[in-house]
Amino acid sequence: MNTNNKAKNSTIIISFLFILTLCMVIATAIGAVRVPFLDTVKIILNNFGLTHFKIANKRFDSIIFYVRFPRVIVATLVGAALGLCGAVMQGLFRNPMADPGIIGISSGASFGAVIAIALNLTTVSLYFMPAFAIIGALTSAFIIYRLASSKGKVPVLTLILAGIAVSTFIGALTSLILSRIAEYQVREYLFWSIGSLSGRRWEHVNLSAVPILIGIIILVSFSRELNVLLLGEEEAQSIGLNPYRARRTILFFSSIVTAVAVCVSGNIGFVGLIVPHILRLIVGPDNRILLPLSALGGAVFLLICDLIARTIIMPSEIGVGIVTSLVGAPYFLFLLNKARKEGVAL
Repeated sequence: MNTNNKAKNSTIIISFLFILTLCMVIATAIGAVRVPFLDTVKIILNNFGLTHFKIANKRFDSIIFYVRFPRVIVATLVGAALGLCGAVMQGLFRNPMADPGIIGISSGASFGAVIAIALNLTTVSLYFMPAFAIIGALTSAFIIYRLASSKGKVPVLTLILAGIAVSTFIGALTSLILSRIAEYQVREYLFWSIGSLSGRRWEHVNLSAVPILIGIIILVSFSRELNVLLLGEEEAQSIGLNPYRARRTILFFSSIVTAVAVCVSGNIGFVGLIVPHILRLIVGPDNRILLPLSALGGAVFLLICDLIARTIIMPSEIGVGIVTSLVGAPYFLFLLNKARKEGVAL
């Protein structure tokens, strides 16, 4: 990467960071009770002990810092995780239609979550659901990867077909469990499964921040390996990279990051599909810039969708997963139609 490209990419990343920060402030300020933007910034800085500004309306303090701001942080973390993992999957499988659901990560995480709900473990501790979601995601990803691998190689088409088959089977098991549990547990799962950030508080931030941020750092550090894998397995082996081991390692961390994101937000679709795809059209396929931008872009996209979800019918709200699907499904169909007209194999 030459000096000009480095400067250009740094400018793009800084611009996205500024946009993300601005979106976080706007999303925190807007709600059923409108809070001035300046007061919003003052309250956040005050509560982190950075300043001691005076706030005219003391009621704003609890609304901003204990209700809206943690939800905004969770939306940022989940959006970044889904956006990045989508870019990783698309690069890993050289397919612009790939996302974390392609190898059963999302369905495995959902299965783990429903088991935790069925066993009433979610009432014991907040940490049981993410633990079961991670186990479910890793187990499904491992099974699919083992089914698709042959002699150290993993054909992409075989992996996708194995993912569809195993995800369908896991979905059937999930439905079976749902048919046998109490009605209130079914409601809890259904509310979670549509994808919602309602009621997210600081405990959810504490639960998700560390694993997601560490996972993002690790996955971004694999950008060079992903660039090499784009060239093909033979080329990767010729420069000393073991493609089988690299894919397995990247899938492992992608599974963990996706599972943590899914367990705190439910199934939120299309973030990992459309955000990396749009950014790839803007900055190109180089994962050294695409991966961090996909994380930032995913965070911005989910923040905007969540703001729409909780303000479009105030004082009520809809699940953010509904908004992302309403935006993402037409775009997905657009991509399919475009690929069909151009004769591109996806």
